[in-house]
Amino acid sequence: MPRPTREELIRCGRQARKTARRRSHSTCPTPADRSDPLAILAEQDKARDPDLLGLRYARMSASPFTFLRGAAAVMASDLARTPTTPILTQLCGDAHLLNIETFATPERRLVFDITDFDETARGPFEWDLKRLVTSFVVAARNRGFDEATANAAVHRCLTRYRSSMREHSEADVLDVWYSSIDEHDVLSVLGTRVEDGDLGNELLTATEEIFAGARRRTSKRAARQLTEEVDGRLQMREDPPVLSRDCLPANRFELATRYVEAYADTLPPHRQGLLDRFEVVDVARRVVGVGSVGTRCYVILLHGRDAEDPLVLQLKEAVRSVLEPFVESTCPRPHGRRVVEGQRAMQTVSDIFLGWLTAVGPDGVERDFYVRQFRNMKGKVDLMALDSRGLVAYADLCGHLLADAHARGGEAAEIAGYLGKSDGFIEAMTAFAHAYADLTERDHQALLRAIDTGTVPYEPEA
Repeated sequence: MPRPTREELIRCGRQARKTARRRSHSTCPTPADRSDPLAILAEQDKARDPDLLGLRYARMSASPFTFLRGAAAVMASDLARTPTTPILTQLCGDAHLLNIETFATPERRLVFDITDFDETARGPFEWDLKRLVTSFVVAARNRGFDEATANAAVHRCLTRYRSSMREHSEADVLDVWYSSIDEHDVLSVLGTRVEDGDLGNELLTATEEIFAGARRRTSKRAARQLTEEVDGRLQMREDPPVLSRDCLPANRFELATRYVEAYADTLPPHRQGLLDRFEVVDVARRVVGVGSVGTRCYVILLHGRDAEDPLVLQLKEAVRSVLEPFVESTCPRPHGRRVVEGQRAMQTVSDIFLGWLTAVGPDGVERDFYVRQFRNMKGKVDLMALDSRGLVAYADLCGHLLADAHARGGEAAEIAGYLGKSDGFIEAMTAFAHAYADLTERDHQALLRAIDTGTVPYEPEA
Protein backbone atom coordinates (compact mmCIF):
# COMPACT_ATOMS: atom_id res chain seq x y z
CA MET A 1 0.00 0.00 0.00
CA PRO A 2 1.54 3.37 -1.01
CA ARG A 3 2.32 5.90 1.68
CA PRO A 4 -0.03 8.90 1.82
CA THR A 5 1.33 12.11 0.34
CA ARG A 6 1.84 15.29 2.35
CA GLU A 7 -1.29 16.78 0.80
CA GLU A 8 -3.33 13.71 1.73
CA LEU A 9 -2.06 13.86 5.32
CA ILE A 10 -2.94 17.54 5.56
CA ARG A 11 -6.46 16.76 4.32
CA CYS A 12 -6.70 13.95 6.87
CA GLY A 13 -5.72 16.40 9.61
CA ARG A 14 -8.35 18.88 8.48
CA GLN A 15 -10.93 16.08 8.37
CA ALA A 16 -10.13 15.32 12.03
CA ARG A 17 -11.66 18.69 12.96
CA LYS A 18 -15.05 17.02 12.45
CA THR A 19 -14.22 14.61 15.27
CA ALA A 20 -12.88 17.30 17.60
CA ARG A 21 -13.31 20.92 16.64
CA ARG A 22 -10.26 23.03 17.39
CA ARG A 23 -12.20 25.32 19.72
CA SER A 24 -13.64 22.30 21.55
CA HIS A 25 -10.30 21.87 23.31
CA SER A 26 -11.31 24.57 25.79
CA THR A 27 -13.50 21.91 27.42
CA CYS A 28 -12.23 20.93 30.85
CA PRO A 29 -13.88 18.47 33.26
CA THR A 30 -15.71 20.02 36.19
CA PRO A 31 -15.11 18.73 39.74
CA ALA A 32 -18.42 16.85 39.55
CA ASP A 33 -17.53 15.15 36.25
CA ARG A 34 -14.24 13.56 37.26
CA SER A 35 -12.91 10.77 39.43
CA ASP A 36 -11.65 11.58 42.91
CA PRO A 37 -7.99 12.61 42.36
CA LEU A 38 -6.86 11.30 45.74
CA ALA A 39 -8.51 7.95 45.02
CA ILE A 40 -6.54 7.72 41.77
CA LEU A 41 -3.31 8.41 43.66
CA ALA A 42 -4.25 5.89 46.35
CA GLU A 43 -4.74 3.23 43.67
CA GLN A 44 -1.19 3.88 42.48
CA ASP A 45 0.05 3.56 46.07
CA LYS A 46 -0.94 -0.12 46.17
CA ALA A 47 2.01 -1.05 43.96
CA ARG A 48 4.52 1.31 45.60
CA ASP A 49 6.92 0.96 48.49
CA PRO A 50 4.78 1.79 51.56
CA ASP A 51 7.81 3.17 53.39
CA LEU A 52 8.10 5.98 50.82
CA LEU A 53 4.47 7.07 50.48
CA GLY A 54 4.84 9.73 53.17
CA LEU A 55 7.72 11.24 51.22
CA ARG A 56 5.71 11.08 47.99
CA TYR A 57 2.89 13.14 49.45
CA ALA A 58 5.28 15.50 51.21
CA ARG A 59 6.88 16.36 47.87
CA MET A 60 3.52 16.66 46.11
CA SER A 61 2.11 18.91 48.82
CA ALA A 62 4.79 21.59 48.46
CA SER A 63 2.81 23.59 45.88
CA PRO A 64 0.17 23.19 43.17
CA PHE A 65 3.03 22.81 40.69
CA THR A 66 4.57 19.87 42.56
CA PHE A 67 1.09 18.36 42.84
CA LEU A 68 0.71 18.62 39.06
CA ARG A 69 4.10 16.95 38.59
CA GLY A 70 3.08 14.02 40.75
CA ALA A 71 -0.45 13.67 39.40
CA ALA A 72 0.06 12.49 35.81
CA ALA A 73 -2.43 9.69 36.48
CA VAL A 74 -5.06 12.20 37.58
CA MET A 75 -4.62 14.30 34.46
CA ALA A 76 -4.66 11.25 32.20
CA SER A 77 -8.07 10.34 33.60
CA ASP A 78 -9.29 13.89 33.02
CA LEU A 79 -7.90 14.13 29.48
CA ALA A 80 -9.85 11.03 28.52
CA ARG A 81 -13.02 13.02 29.26
CA THR A 82 -12.16 15.86 26.88
CA PRO A 83 -12.74 16.14 23.10
CA THR A 84 -10.06 14.00 21.50
CA THR A 85 -8.64 13.91 18.00
CA PRO A 86 -7.90 10.67 16.13
CA ILE A 87 -4.40 12.00 15.31
CA LEU A 88 -1.90 9.78 17.09
CA THR A 89 1.79 10.16 17.81
CA GLN A 90 4.22 8.85 20.39
CA LEU A 91 3.44 10.75 23.59
CA CYS A 92 5.79 11.59 26.41
CA GLY A 93 2.78 11.16 28.69
CA ASP A 94 4.15 13.56 31.30
CA ALA A 95 5.03 16.63 29.27
CA HIS A 96 5.48 19.35 31.88
CA LEU A 97 8.09 22.08 31.63
CA LEU A 98 10.60 20.46 34.02
CA ASN A 99 10.73 17.22 32.04
CA ILE A 100 12.81 19.01 29.40
CA GLU A 101 16.48 18.99 30.32
CA THR A 102 19.99 19.03 28.98
CA PHE A 103 21.91 15.80 28.56
CA ALA A 104 25.01 14.63 26.73
CA THR A 105 24.97 12.88 23.38
CA PRO A 106 27.50 10.08 22.72
CA GLU A 107 29.73 12.78 21.19
CA ARG A 108 29.47 14.66 24.53
CA ARG A 109 27.47 17.46 22.90
CA LEU A 110 24.95 19.04 25.27
CA VAL A 111 21.40 19.08 23.88
CA PHE A 112 18.00 20.06 25.23
CA ASP A 113 15.26 17.46 24.89
CA ILE A 114 12.46 15.63 26.69
CA THR A 115 13.98 13.29 29.27
CA ASP A 116 11.13 11.54 31.12
CA PHE A 117 9.30 8.75 29.33
CA ASP A 118 7.86 6.69 32.19
CA GLU A 119 4.34 7.29 30.86
CA THR A 120 5.08 7.12 27.13
CA ALA A 121 2.45 5.59 24.84
CA ARG A 122 0.87 6.25 21.47
CA GLY A 123 -2.06 8.60 21.84
CA PRO A 124 -3.73 11.84 20.70
CA PHE A 125 -1.09 14.50 20.08
CA GLU A 126 -2.96 17.20 21.98
CA TRP A 127 -2.76 15.37 25.31
CA ASP A 128 0.94 16.16 25.67
CA LEU A 129 0.25 19.76 24.63
CA LYS A 130 -2.50 20.18 27.21
CA ARG A 131 -0.27 18.96 30.02
CA LEU A 132 2.62 21.13 28.87
CA VAL A 133 0.68 24.39 28.58
CA THR A 134 -1.11 23.72 31.86
CA SER A 135 2.28 23.40 33.54
CA PHE A 136 3.18 26.90 32.32
CA VAL A 137 0.00 28.40 33.78
CA VAL A 138 0.50 26.63 37.11
CA ALA A 139 4.18 27.63 37.14
CA ALA A 140 3.35 31.26 36.36
CA ARG A 141 0.88 31.35 39.24
CA ASN A 142 3.41 29.62 41.48
CA ARG A 143 5.89 32.42 40.75
CA GLY A 144 3.31 35.13 41.33
CA PHE A 145 3.28 36.26 37.70
CA ASP A 146 0.14 37.87 36.30
CA GLU A 147 -2.36 36.26 33.94
CA ALA A 148 -0.87 38.09 30.97
CA THR A 149 2.47 36.33 31.55
CA ALA A 150 0.78 32.94 31.75
CA ASN A 151 -1.15 33.65 28.55
CA ALA A 152 2.01 34.82 26.79
CA ALA A 153 3.84 31.62 27.79
CA VAL A 154 1.02 29.42 26.52
CA HIS A 155 0.73 31.41 23.31
CA ARG A 156 4.48 31.28 22.66
CA CYS A 157 4.61 27.54 23.35
CA LEU A 158 1.71 26.75 21.01
CA THR A 159 2.68 29.09 18.19
CA ARG A 160 6.20 27.65 18.19
CA TYR A 161 4.78 24.11 18.22
CA ARG A 162 2.52 24.97 15.27
CA SER A 163 5.25 26.68 13.20
CA SER A 164 7.76 23.90 13.92
CA MET A 165 5.22 21.25 12.95
CA ARG A 166 4.52 23.06 9.70
CA GLU A 167 8.27 23.13 8.97
CA HIS A 168 8.57 19.43 9.76
CA SER A 169 5.65 18.64 7.43
CA GLU A 170 7.71 20.05 4.54
CA ALA A 171 11.06 18.58 5.59
CA ASP A 172 12.74 15.33 4.60
CA VAL A 173 12.13 12.44 6.98
CA LEU A 174 15.79 12.20 8.00
CA ASP A 175 16.03 15.96 8.53
CA VAL A 176 13.19 15.69 11.05
CA TRP A 177 14.91 12.78 12.76
CA TYR A 178 18.25 14.58 12.99
CA SER A 179 16.85 17.91 14.20
CA SER A 180 18.11 18.91 17.63
CA ILE A 181 18.78 21.94 19.80
CA ASP A 182 22.17 22.10 21.48
CA GLU A 183 23.77 24.58 23.87
CA HIS A 184 25.17 26.73 21.06
CA ASP A 185 21.72 27.08 19.47
CA VAL A 186 20.14 28.15 22.74
CA LEU A 187 22.89 30.59 23.73
CA SER A 188 22.96 32.12 20.24
CA VAL A 189 19.20 32.79 20.25
CA LEU A 190 19.26 34.18 23.78
CA GLY A 191 22.28 36.34 23.02
CA THR A 192 20.54 37.86 19.99
CA ARG A 193 17.40 38.58 21.99
CA VAL A 194 19.46 40.24 24.73
CA GLU A 195 21.15 42.42 22.12
CA ASP A 196 17.74 43.33 20.68
CA GLY A 197 16.45 44.27 24.13
CA ASP A 198 13.79 41.55 24.19
CA LEU A 199 15.37 39.86 27.20
CA GLY A 200 17.46 40.87 30.15
CA ASN A 201 20.95 39.45 30.54
CA GLU A 202 19.84 37.40 33.57
CA LEU A 203 18.34 34.55 31.54
CA LEU A 204 21.41 34.29 29.32
CA THR A 205 23.67 34.15 32.38
CA ALA A 206 21.42 31.58 34.10
CA THR A 207 21.40 29.42 30.96
CA GLU A 208 25.19 29.53 30.71
CA GLU A 209 25.30 28.37 34.32
CA ILE A 210 22.89 25.51 33.55
CA PHE A 211 25.18 24.24 30.80
CA ALA A 212 28.29 24.68 32.94
CA GLY A 213 26.65 22.80 35.81
CA ALA A 214 25.44 20.05 33.50
CA ARG A 215 28.99 19.42 32.26
CA ARG A 216 30.00 18.72 35.85
CA ARG A 217 27.19 16.19 36.40
CA THR A 218 29.08 13.09 35.31
CA SER A 219 29.47 9.55 36.62
CA LYS A 220 32.77 10.54 38.20
CA ARG A 221 31.18 13.33 40.21
CA ALA A 222 28.12 11.22 41.05
CA ALA A 223 30.38 8.46 42.33
CA ARG A 224 32.14 10.92 44.65
CA GLN A 225 28.82 12.24 45.99
CA LEU A 226 27.11 8.87 46.41
CA THR A 227 29.92 6.86 47.97
CA GLU A 228 32.23 6.73 50.97
CA GLU A 229 35.20 4.60 51.91
CA VAL A 230 34.69 2.19 54.82
CA ASP A 231 37.53 -0.11 55.96
CA GLY A 232 39.38 0.53 52.73
CA ARG A 233 36.38 -0.38 50.56
CA LEU A 234 34.24 1.99 48.55
CA GLN A 235 30.50 1.66 49.16
CA MET A 236 27.31 3.63 48.71
CA ARG A 237 26.71 6.32 51.29
CA GLU A 238 23.80 5.87 53.69
CA ASP A 239 21.54 8.94 53.45
CA PRO A 240 17.96 7.78 54.03
CA PRO A 241 15.35 8.07 52.75
CA VAL A 242 16.82 9.47 49.51
CA LEU A 243 19.78 7.08 49.33
CA SER A 244 19.91 3.83 51.27
CA ARG A 245 22.19 0.83 51.05
CA ASP A 246 21.01 -0.70 54.31
CA CYS A 247 17.40 -1.13 53.14
CA LEU A 248 18.63 -3.75 50.68
CA PRO A 249 19.40 -7.37 51.63
CA ALA A 250 22.90 -8.55 52.51
CA ASN A 251 23.31 -10.09 49.05
CA ARG A 252 22.84 -6.74 47.33
CA PHE A 253 26.08 -7.14 45.37
CA GLU A 254 24.88 -10.41 43.82
CA LEU A 255 21.50 -8.81 43.19
CA ALA A 256 23.07 -5.87 41.34
CA THR A 257 25.32 -8.16 39.30
CA ARG A 258 22.31 -10.23 38.26
CA TYR A 259 20.44 -7.05 37.26
CA VAL A 260 23.31 -5.81 35.12
CA GLU A 261 23.78 -9.19 33.40
CA ALA A 262 20.06 -9.42 32.56
CA TYR A 263 19.88 -5.85 31.29
CA ALA A 264 23.00 -6.24 29.15
CA ASP A 265 21.09 -8.66 26.88
CA THR A 266 18.96 -5.73 25.63
CA LEU A 267 22.02 -3.76 24.46
CA PRO A 268 23.51 -4.17 20.98
CA PRO A 269 26.66 -6.36 20.96
CA HIS A 270 29.15 -3.49 20.75
CA ARG A 271 27.54 -1.81 23.78
CA GLN A 272 27.57 -5.12 25.65
CA GLY A 273 31.29 -5.26 25.00
CA LEU A 274 31.69 -1.78 26.46
CA LEU A 275 29.64 -2.66 29.54
CA ASP A 276 31.72 -5.83 30.03
CA ARG A 277 34.72 -3.61 30.74
CA PHE A 278 33.06 -2.48 33.97
CA GLU A 279 32.49 -4.48 37.15
CA VAL A 280 29.84 -3.99 39.81
CA VAL A 281 31.03 -2.40 43.06
CA ASP A 282 27.88 -1.57 45.04
CA VAL A 283 24.19 -0.69 44.81
CA ALA A 284 21.70 1.40 46.78
CA ARG A 285 18.06 2.41 46.62
CA ARG A 286 17.60 5.93 45.29
CA VAL A 287 14.45 8.06 45.60
CA VAL A 288 13.91 10.24 42.54
CA GLY A 289 11.46 12.87 41.30
CA VAL A 290 7.98 13.60 42.58
CA GLY A 291 5.56 11.36 40.71
CA SER A 292 8.02 8.44 40.81
CA VAL A 293 8.47 8.36 44.58
CA GLY A 294 7.57 4.91 45.85
CA THR A 295 8.45 3.07 42.66
CA ARG A 296 11.61 0.99 42.94
CA CYS A 297 14.74 2.77 41.81
CA TYR A 298 18.36 1.74 42.32
CA VAL A 299 21.75 3.21 41.48
CA ILE A 300 24.56 0.79 40.72
CA LEU A 301 28.22 1.80 40.94
CA LEU A 302 30.59 0.11 38.50
CA HIS A 303 34.33 0.58 37.98
CA GLY A 304 36.19 0.33 34.71
CA ARG A 305 39.96 0.67 34.83
CA ASP A 306 39.89 1.47 38.58
CA ALA A 307 38.04 3.59 41.14
CA GLU A 308 38.90 6.69 39.12
CA ASP A 309 36.97 5.29 36.15
CA PRO A 310 33.39 4.95 37.46
CA LEU A 311 30.07 4.37 35.75
CA VAL A 312 26.82 4.91 37.66
CA LEU A 313 23.70 3.29 36.22
CA GLN A 314 20.15 3.98 37.32
CA LEU A 315 17.58 1.16 37.32
CA LYS A 316 14.08 2.56 37.53
CA GLU A 317 10.90 0.55 37.85
CA ALA A 318 8.64 0.71 34.81
CA VAL A 319 4.94 0.21 35.50
CA ARG A 320 1.89 0.55 33.29
CA SER A 321 1.63 3.98 31.66
CA VAL A 322 -1.07 6.18 33.16
CA LEU A 323 -2.30 6.66 29.60
CA GLU A 324 -2.72 2.99 28.83
CA PRO A 325 -6.31 2.59 30.14
CA PHE A 326 -7.41 5.43 27.85
CA VAL A 327 -5.67 4.72 24.53
CA GLU A 328 -6.62 2.17 21.89
CA SER A 329 -3.10 1.31 20.75
CA THR A 330 -1.36 -1.65 22.38
CA CYS A 331 1.63 -0.72 24.51
CA PRO A 332 4.76 -2.87 24.17
CA ARG A 333 5.71 -5.30 26.92
CA PRO A 334 7.58 -5.50 29.16
CA HIS A 335 7.10 -1.96 30.43
CA GLY A 336 10.84 -1.32 30.49
CA ARG A 337 10.86 -1.98 26.76
CA ARG A 338 7.88 0.37 26.34
CA VAL A 339 9.81 3.20 28.02
CA VAL A 340 12.99 2.58 26.05
CA GLU A 341 11.28 2.30 22.67
CA GLY A 342 9.19 5.40 23.35
CA GLN A 343 12.30 7.35 24.32
CA ARG A 344 14.19 6.24 21.22
CA ALA A 345 11.22 7.19 19.04
CA MET A 346 10.95 10.72 20.44
CA GLN A 347 14.56 11.76 21.07
CA THR A 348 17.10 12.62 18.39
CA VAL A 349 19.71 10.60 20.25
CA SER A 350 19.49 8.54 23.43
CA ASP A 351 21.83 7.32 26.14
CA ILE A 352 24.24 4.64 24.89
CA PHE A 353 23.46 2.52 27.96
CA LEU A 354 19.67 2.73 27.61
CA GLY A 355 18.09 -0.72 28.06
CA TRP A 356 15.60 -2.71 30.08
CA LEU A 357 15.10 -5.89 32.09
CA THR A 358 12.56 -7.91 34.04
CA ALA A 359 13.89 -9.25 37.32
CA VAL A 360 12.92 -10.44 40.78
CA GLY A 361 13.62 -7.74 43.34
CA PRO A 362 14.71 -7.85 46.98
CA ASP A 363 11.09 -8.42 48.02
CA GLY A 364 10.77 -11.51 45.81
CA VAL A 365 8.40 -9.80 43.35
CA GLU A 366 9.17 -9.74 39.61
CA ARG A 367 9.15 -6.23 38.15
CA ASP A 368 10.06 -4.41 34.96
CA PHE A 369 12.86 -1.84 34.91
CA TYR A 370 14.62 0.39 32.45
CA VAL A 371 18.26 1.39 32.74
CA ARG A 372 20.21 4.50 31.82
CA GLN A 373 23.26 6.43 32.98
CA PHE A 374 22.77 8.39 36.17
CA ARG A 375 23.42 12.13 35.72
CA ASN A 376 24.65 11.97 32.15
CA MET A 377 25.38 15.73 32.14
CA LYS A 378 21.76 16.44 33.00
CA GLY A 379 20.66 19.96 33.84
CA LYS A 380 17.32 21.70 34.02
CA VAL A 381 15.96 25.20 34.26
CA ASP A 382 15.56 26.55 37.78
CA LEU A 383 11.92 27.57 37.78
CA MET A 384 12.41 29.93 40.70
CA ALA A 385 15.20 31.75 38.86
CA LEU A 386 13.08 32.59 35.80
CA ASP A 387 11.54 36.04 35.55
CA SER A 388 8.36 36.56 33.53
CA ARG A 389 10.21 37.17 30.25
CA GLY A 390 12.39 34.15 30.89
CA LEU A 391 9.35 31.91 31.40
CA VAL A 392 7.89 33.02 28.08
CA ALA A 393 11.20 32.47 26.29
CA TYR A 394 11.48 29.01 27.81
CA ALA A 395 7.93 28.20 26.64
CA ASP A 396 9.10 28.84 23.08
CA LEU A 397 11.89 26.27 23.48
CA CYS A 398 9.50 23.69 24.97
CA GLY A 399 7.02 24.11 22.13
CA HIS A 400 9.80 23.57 19.61
CA LEU A 401 11.12 20.44 21.33
CA LEU A 402 7.71 18.84 21.75
CA ALA A 403 6.98 19.45 18.05
CA ASP A 404 10.30 17.77 17.18
CA ALA A 405 9.41 14.74 19.30
CA HIS A 406 5.86 14.45 17.96
CA ALA A 407 7.07 14.77 14.37
CA ARG A 408 9.45 11.85 14.91
CA GLY A 409 6.74 9.69 16.47
CA GLY A 410 3.85 10.64 14.18
CA GLU A 411 2.88 12.42 10.98
CA ALA A 412 3.80 16.09 11.08
CA ALA A 413 1.66 16.96 8.05
CA GLU A 414 -1.44 15.47 9.66
CA ILE A 415 -0.92 17.48 12.85
CA ALA A 416 -0.12 20.62 10.84
CA GLY A 417 -3.26 20.13 8.78
CA TYR A 418 -5.37 19.93 11.92
CA LEU A 419 -3.81 23.00 13.54
CA GLY A 420 -4.11 25.19 10.44
CA LYS A 421 -3.26 28.89 10.68
CA SER A 422 -6.05 30.43 12.77
CA ASP A 423 -5.70 30.98 16.50
CA GLY A 424 -8.86 29.09 17.45
CA PHE A 425 -6.89 26.10 18.74
CA ILE A 426 -4.50 28.32 20.69
CA GLU A 427 -7.31 30.30 22.31
CA ALA A 428 -9.11 27.08 23.28
CA MET A 429 -5.95 25.54 24.74
CA THR A 430 -5.29 28.71 26.74
CA ALA A 431 -8.76 28.47 28.25
CA PHE A 432 -8.21 24.80 29.05
CA ALA A 433 -4.84 25.49 30.69
CA HIS A 434 -6.38 28.05 33.05
CA ALA A 435 -9.36 25.83 33.86
CA TYR A 436 -7.13 22.86 34.56
CA ALA A 437 -4.80 25.01 36.66
CA ASP A 438 -7.87 25.84 38.77
CA LEU A 439 -8.56 22.11 39.17
CA THR A 440 -4.93 21.50 40.14
CA GLU A 441 -5.11 24.15 42.85
CA ARG A 442 -8.35 22.60 44.09
CA ASP A 443 -6.74 19.12 44.13
CA HIS A 444 -3.69 20.46 45.96
CA GLN A 445 -5.91 21.90 48.67
CA ALA A 446 -7.70 18.54 48.95
CA LEU A 447 -4.33 16.87 49.48
CA LEU A 448 -3.40 19.35 52.20
CA ARG A 449 -6.69 18.65 53.98
CA ALA A 450 -6.09 14.89 53.70
CA ILE A 451 -2.63 15.34 55.21
CA ASP A 452 -4.06 17.42 58.07
CA THR A 453 -6.64 14.72 58.87
CA GLY A 454 -4.13 11.88 58.52
CA THR A 455 -5.97 10.36 55.58
CA VAL A 456 -2.73 10.18 53.59
CA PRO A 457 0.77 9.71 55.03
CA TYR A 458 3.15 12.64 55.29
CA GLU A 459 6.85 12.37 56.00
CA PRO A 460 8.97 15.29 54.79
CA GLU A 461 12.69 14.98 54.20
CA ALA A 462 14.93 16.02 57.06
